[in-house]
Amino acid sequence: MKRVLIASPIKQKPSILSEFLACLQGLNTEGLILEYMFIDDNDQPSKELQAFSEGRPGVAILKGTEQSHLYQCNEQTHFWQDDIVWKVARYKDYFIQAARQRGYDYLFLVDSDLALHPKTITHLVSIDKDIVSEVYWTKWEQQLIPLPQVWLGGQYRLHELEAGKELNANEVARRQQEFISKLYCPGTYKVGGLGACTLLSQAALQAGVSFQKIYNLDLVGEDRHFCVRAAVLGLELYADTCYPPFHIYRESELPMLTHHKEQYDFAQSKPRPKLTLAVLVRNEADRYLEKVLTHAARYVDQAVILDDASTDQTVEVCKRCLGNLPHQIIVNKEAGFHNEVTLRKQLWELAVGTEADWILILDADEVFEDAIVDVMPHLVNNPNADVYYFRLYDMWNEIQYREDEYWQAHKTYRPFLVRYRPEYPYVWQDSPQHCGRLPVNIGILRDIPCQIRLQHLGWARPADRLEKYYRYKKLDPDAIYGNKAQYQSILDPKPALIVWQESE
Repeated sequence: MKRVLIASPIKQKPSILSEFLACLQGLNTEGLILEYMFIDDNDQPSKELQAFSEGRPGVAILKGTEQSHLYQCNEQTHFWQDDIVWKVARYKDYFIQAARQRGYDYLFLVDSDLALHPKTITHLVSIDKDIVSEVYWTKWEQQLIPLPQVWLGGQYRLHELEAGKELNANEVARRQQEFISKLYCPGTYKVGGLGACTLLSQAALQAGVSFQKIYNLDLVGEDRHFCVRAAVLGLELYADTCYPPFHIYRESELPMLTHHKEQYDFAQSKPRPKLTLAVLVRNEADRYLEKVLTHAARYVDQAVILDDASTDQTVEVCKRCLGNLPHQIIVNKEAGFHNEVTLRKQLWELAVGTEADWILILDADEVFEDAIVDVMPHLVNNPNADVYYFRLYDMWNEIQYREDEYWQAHKTYRPFLVRYRPEYPYVWQDSPQHCGRLPVNIGILRDIPCQIRLQHLGWARPADRLEKYYRYKKLDPDAIYGNKAQYQSILDPKPALIVWQESE
């Protein structure tokens, strides 16, 4: 059993504090022993804290002893005087010292205006990072868009920098949107700053993390000083987005909490969404089909295979690899690869017929990174997404992918995973080649880019490249549906290749 100390300085409105404590009470504790430490900085002892501690072992309530300016917040924003900031910093350092001295495995520092999902602590512990925050979203002022409490650097920089390169306003805005979009996709990401909902490992505690002010650092807020010191100590900072808390930044936002809890299934009562894998195959027995299906079987619920009149052992490979996974294999008597859109429509209808909540369309030579196994359950449970876009890397051998003028697919996000909505009028691009694997009008649905990458293995063998070259020459001799120069480049004897590196 891992021991976790949950700690928070408390100066909070009773209505908000009650929701915070109710969520603490509802936390999953599987494999964990949770204990609590609060510093009550209210003018009068908090009745809500006292009620929380009654009959519950492992709760320490300490009285705040430091005087400071009156903390003020209203329906517009919160106002942090400098002396309040550093008082809170000292309180947090007290928690760090207590957790270190008492040998806790983890310290969870959390603000008292957050409503936590029941799986927050167990999930953060499972990530196995020394410092990780669960991301929440806040309108810091009423007129602003919701923004995260994590950032990439500086005071609150939300865009990546590039050494020696000055970015114009448009590029800054593009990179900011890229970072924000990434955080809307469930996953765990390396960041430069975080706070307010943070799990610290025993290793981080022992390394010497602290909220103490760094005297020559011109950054406002104790979290910035904590993050800079952590990085200097060699600790990396991570943001997780799988179980976003609800930030009760304003008392007027309390009514929205119910909707948030329903969206993210705080009650843990909804059935798991059903994910169907759909694959179009033809004579794939001796290529990559076994690898693709064996890997996908680890994270999908069922599969449909459309075999386009294979003349080899493709169907037998499918049966063997899918094993006990619920699946259907439909075999066309006559090949239809010369008219791809007909096959794509047929495959789509087969997937729809499985009554799936989500449909994943992969080709028989495409495989995700291993990280997809852990992340996929969170992707399909995300209430704010209808389509996920991924980057596809054209592998030129087992360890290298191609990147040059004509081979840049991996620089563009493309749809592979879509939530099926029966009421939506899906439309296809009626093109015999390069028609797309999904309906063309999914582009207006709520889409999110996912950082997990796909390897496209179809170009990895010289024989495969030669076969595809002659296939395109036969099916599209005038390059009506593709790029003639790219077709010619397939046989380039010295292509530009980059070594594939697995994500963290």
